[in-house]
Amino acid sequence: MTRISTFGFALALLTLAAGAAGADEQLSSSVAAASKAGWGLSPVDYNFVAQANLGAPFQIDSGRIAEKKATTGNIRDYAHLMVVTHIPVVEDLNTILRRKQIAPPPDTLLQGAYGAMISSLNADTGAALDRDYVEGQVEYGSDSDLKSFAQRTLPKIDDHLQRALKLAKSEQIARASSH
Repeated sequence: MTRISTFGFALALLTLAAGAAGADEQLSSSVAAASKAGWGLSPVDYNFVAQANLGAPFQIDSGRIAEKKATTGNIRDYAHLMVVTHIPVVEDLNTILRRKQIAPPPDTLLQGAYGAMISSLNADTGAALDRDYVEGQVEYGSDSDLKSFAQRTLPKIDDHLQRALKLAKSEQIARASSH
């Protein structure tokens, strides 16, 4: 497994493991602190905001790296799509948070994985960058405003996943035919 997909898998596991001991402990203490500060969001919504607040910026940052460094036009085009479609996602979520007068929750649990993935991708060049970026894309609430946000965002995520799967398949075919 490549570095970025390994880190991507780790980020996905950490994100999904909110019920695991360490994540649950951090989430519980963060939710308790947020509740004392008047957050007013359920633990599920709080967790969703934390994940969305980290995931979309990651897609922008990793996409910008791939836009500059990928070796094929297809990958650069896909990376550009990820950048331009995730910028409005970040802006939309920030608008909701400002309207509710709440700060995004701390993302310390996932921040280390995020930083490691971006550093690893930034260090990659050539075919390794292409592979790691594409594989990182493939492996990869009850509040009404957040629910509406998710419903607007999820179709884009599904579209991006389908595009990444096609891209991964075409890259595998290209590698197989070059051997």
